[in-house]
Amino acid sequence: MLSLTECPGCKEKYKELEEFISGVKNEPGILINVLHKAQELFGYLSEETQQFVADKLEVPLSRVYGVVTFYNFFSTKPKGKNQIKVCLGTACYVKGADKVMQRLLDDLKVGMEEPTEDGLFSVHAVRCLGACSMAPVVLVGERDFYGRVTPDEASKIIEKYRRNENGKN
Repeated sequence: MLSLTECPGCKEKYKELEEFISGVKNEPGILINVLHKAQELFGYLSEETQQFVADKLEVPLSRVYGVVTFYNFFSTKPKGKNQIKVCLGTACYVKGADKVMQRLLDDLKVGMEEPTEDGLFSVHAVRCLGACSMAPVVLVGERDFYGRVTPDEASKIIEKYRRNENGKN
């Protein structure tokens, strides 16, 4: 049975997802679009959400799970509000990206790809951000790019986002 305690506001999110599915249910190949919508609403695709999608689309859970695990843009784990991506490509690694990564994990007291207790951050390794000349590089969200990052600067990046979250610029 579906637990609506999965997240704050889940009942409303499942209702919105169900309405979305009702509007597109008879379109061919709709599974990926429905999964995108579900991930947009919940931030990730839990087992419960995958089962909900399978039930509403009347497809086997194994088919939903197969699509979710095949495409790398779907996530089965929650992510932080601010996803911090650290490039571990060759140029960045040689210039100390591993130390930047470790500082972020230590400061946030999390493991790789785990959200912080407050849900504000998660740290992710990526292979290339396309800015080798500015190595090591860090991307927060989809737009905030930082080059030539040191471990100390990594700590300052976290503090900047914490201040912004608390309304203190």
